[in-house]
Amino acid sequence: MSSVRQIAKQAGVSITTVSRVLNNHPRVSERLREKVLAAANESRYVAAVGKRSTTNIAFVYTGEPSLGSPFDGALMQGMSNGMDEFGYDLMVLDVRRARQPDETYSQMFMRKGVRGAVLRTNSQTRSVCEAIATEGFPCVVLGDRFDHPGINFIFSDSRETSREAVDYLLDLGHRRVAICLNIVDDSDHADRLAGYEQALRDRGLPVERRNVLRTAARRDGGEQLMRRLAAMADRPTAVYFTDPASAAGAVKEARALGIDIPGDLSVVGFDDHELRHDVYPELTAVCQDAVAMGHQAFAALHEILDREDGSPVTKKSLRTWFEVHRSTAPPRSDDAPSV
Repeated sequence: MSSVRQIAKQAGVSITTVSRVLNNHPRVSERLREKVLAAANESRYVAAVGKRSTTNIAFVYTGEPSLGSPFDGALMQGMSNGMDEFGYDLMVLDVRRARQPDETYSQMFMRKGVRGAVLRTNSQTRSVCEAIATEGFPCVVLGDRFDHPGINFIFSDSRETSREAVDYLLDLGHRRVAICLNIVDDSDHADRLAGYEQALRDRGLPVERRNVLRTAARRDGGEQLMRRLAAMADRPTAVYFTDPASAAGAVKEARALGIDIPGDLSVVGFDDHELRHDVYPELTAVCQDAVAMGHQAFAALHEILDREDGSPVTKKSLRTWFEVHRSTAPPRSDDAPSV
């Protein structure tokens, strides 16, 4: 890793100028700031803590943190598996709180002693990921994909598997099939909605807006959604929950409401790890391996940091799959479609 002296030589400026840029001093021109940061990122500079350079990799929230979600928990497990393998430490950052006024993202990371970043984003904060990549800071985005040539990303494409799941419900005889999405938009949930809509269109069935529902991606969100379903006239006979926590909450609330799963309502969930096996009845689910995703993010950053040119090395789509368990069945005879 480089020193301030080496950055100054590479950028053709004084050591004082480099120090001012790295410490976000206001009396530095934008041209010089960009020149120094480009040299620092290219040479993989990391601020020292005491007299030792850090080995921190940051798990970075660009929007609202969701550390308690099953997806993030599985990602963290995968990243922690990479800590020993690749020799890094892991820290968690909320970029909205960690970044100082007028500070670039690279300056923030350097000040925190971060060598690389694993980014979590949503539809409202994708521009943050693009800005970090444009600055040249080593990063990998998890759970989303980008056309930006400088962004490394790893995601699981769940569109086709979601279509398969809804096809399965239609094959069982369900015609009133609902989908429950997160209230926060991201590409994952957009893929699942697209798969749901495609399955209905392929059968010549309308996509009814009343059956496209949203709730918070939490257990209590699923509980609230199940109460809404119970109160609906001509309610759906099947529902696809695109988030693990809301699916688990919905199944729990169904028992409290006296709704039999799958007799009264078939439920398909989404699972990032092993939650489908921890609820009763065991959930039919679209599945992804978020532990592997987190581990691969660490591996990708290790490769990026090892490369002299720092060029992107990872634009990867991981597989998803569909598992049938005990939470789905044909609709009751009085709910079945007429022939």
